[in-house]
Amino acid sequence: MEIGIDSFASNLLENGISTTLSGHEAMSQLLDRIDLADRLGLDVFGIGEHHRPEYLDSAPAVILAAAAARTKRIRLTSAVTVLSAADPVRVFQEFATLDLISQGRAEMVVGRGSSIEAFPLFGFDLNDYDTLFAEKLDLLLTIRDNEHVHWSGKFRPALTGQGIYPRPIQNPLPIWLGVGGTPASFVRAGTLGLPLMVAIIGGDTHRFRPLVDLYREAGRRAGYAPEQLPVGLHSLGHVAETSQKAADEVYPGYARTFNKRSLERGGPPVTRAQFNAQLGPLGALLIGNPEEVAAKIQRHSQALGGISRVTFQLDVAALPHDKLMQTIELLGNRVAPLLR
Repeated sequence: MEIGIDSFASNLLENGISTTLSGHEAMSQLLDRIDLADRLGLDVFGIGEHHRPEYLDSAPAVILAAAAARTKRIRLTSAVTVLSAADPVRVFQEFATLDLISQGRAEMVVGRGSSIEAFPLFGFDLNDYDTLFAEKLDLLLTIRDNEHVHWSGKFRPALTGQGIYPRPIQNPLPIWLGVGGTPASFVRAGTLGLPLMVAIIGGDTHRFRPLVDLYREAGRRAGYAPEQLPVGLHSLGHVAETSQKAADEVYPGYARTFNKRSLERGGPPVTRAQFNAQLGPLGALLIGNPEEVAAKIQRHSQALGGISRVTFQLDVAALPHDKLMQTIELLGNRVAPLLR
């Protein structure tokens, strides 16, 4: 099983309550964390995409290219690229360039995005949410498979044989499909034979098994072998020496983040009791001591019929840099060996 980390390039400090880092300092610390993950032998580091003041990840390929120059082994991916609001030609060029810089370590996870701020920012209609993604994914995969592209669609001028450059080292460049809880998204990934990254940030992980089964069945019907249909799990996580310490460090920032989202979307506030319930063996949160977290990941893998990658989202609680570095050390030195 591959073990990795996802980041939103947060510039919040002290659980996001009162202090923000300068953009320069926050970015420098993020690159230090990616460098540490590489030195400890973790498998993958992903950078998300947001267009909000609390995150610095609006240009993930640029951050990943900076990381590529400092690292040697770790794979570098988006987490996720909001493809609906992007130009697939430019996205491919950026990640093909990253592949050259990293000497074949680039990947991307593409999705529709759970945050919607990119749509008005780049002039897209939210009513076209899924149609935009389907068309742009088709173009992205066409570009991946063809140096000269003939393609037409509704939302972008046609391509009439133009060459798309540069071409990556990897052929094909790995493209995962990032999904939440929409059955059609799981079926789409299977039908296209794309690796699946399932974002589970709440609830009981085993409840996603029917959706993962939909993915595998759609892939089988499309003619793909089981080994061509890997499943990854993306969840919120934090590791400390004791379970109590891990939970107490995370909860203030976790509550602030999700209460802000609830206020924006008209939902109820988060309670400590709800948070604690997610720490149990069935809950999605990967928070605890190293042995508990490794055992929980193994249970999640069994519940989902086997996963090949797990990535920890460490930014949601806005923990300071030193605690994030400690978590990465525990992941590399204690959690990863148990899972492998």
